[in-house]
Amino acid sequence: MIFKVRHSTRYVYASPVDLAAHMVHLRPRALPWQRVLAAGLTVTPRAERRRDGVDHFGNLVTWLFLDMPHAEFEVTTEAVVDVAFPAPPEASATLPWESVVDAARRGGPGAWQAAEFAFGSPMAAAHAGAGAYAARSFPRGRPVLEGLVELNNRIRADFRFRAGVTTLSTPISEVLERREGVCQDFTHLMIGALRWLGLPARYVSGYIRTRPPPGQQRRRGADQSHAWVGCWLGPEHGWVDLDPTNGIVVKDEHVVLGWGRDYADISPVRGIILGGGSHRLLVSVDLEPLEQAPAT
Repeated sequence: MIFKVRHSTRYVYASPVDLAAHMVHLRPRALPWQRVLAAGLTVTPRAERRRDGVDHFGNLVTWLFLDMPHAEFEVTTEAVVDVAFPAPPEASATLPWESVVDAARRGGPGAWQAAEFAFGSPMAAAHAGAGAYAARSFPRGRPVLEGLVELNNRIRADFRFRAGVTTLSTPISEVLERREGVCQDFTHLMIGALRWLGLPARYVSGYIRTRPPPGQQRRRGADQSHAWVGCWLGPEHGWVDLDPTNGIVVKDEHVVLGWGRDYADISPVRGIILGGGSHRLLVSVDLEPLEQAPAT
């Protein structure tokens, strides 16, 4: 599936910002199953200095420095991406989940990259309450993907999607108690549960295709960033992505920006400013399927 992505983030400040430094994760990541056919990033006002690079996790990152007074700041990315996620392995053929935990602890091929995701992080610590919730899906000897799919479905059934009741700083314990939140909350919850069990799990940031209600037209700019969970299945099968918000194994309607230990590692725009006072944040996201790849 080929998608056109447009993501605009705009800050409007109460008073001018004199100096600003931003770190931006907004360019889709090239992967064996995801080809980036075109990508561009524009900034208003123009950054005095810009550097493009790769972060610790292999994600594309852009560093921006603005040294002129500005009352607004906007960064926009446009990309065309061809996505073809590989089919997951047969769930019953995956390793027992305890064997995956042992493999991550032992190290070796594949495990050295997975092992760091088995440890807690500031926004997704290994959480005892979440671990107890997840443990029902992981009895002794159960194939790891069977347990993951069941846990993914349980979160979808037991938790209600409701915007505005949580913030980026809402802890896992509160999400577990409230049983409601948004995709970032459910992703952190599932990661914290898996890490409590010892399974390597990472936070994946990107987009998901959305459809308007029957009989209504699609609203421009009304799509949103999305988040889901990647979990390591062991050295033979590698990683699989699961979307607890929607209770599905990720396949052909998700676009990956990048991944990290939690949201803080892969925040779309993060920075430090001098001045500005209060601000308004305006975000516009469009993810549109294309019939075919654009001519090159």
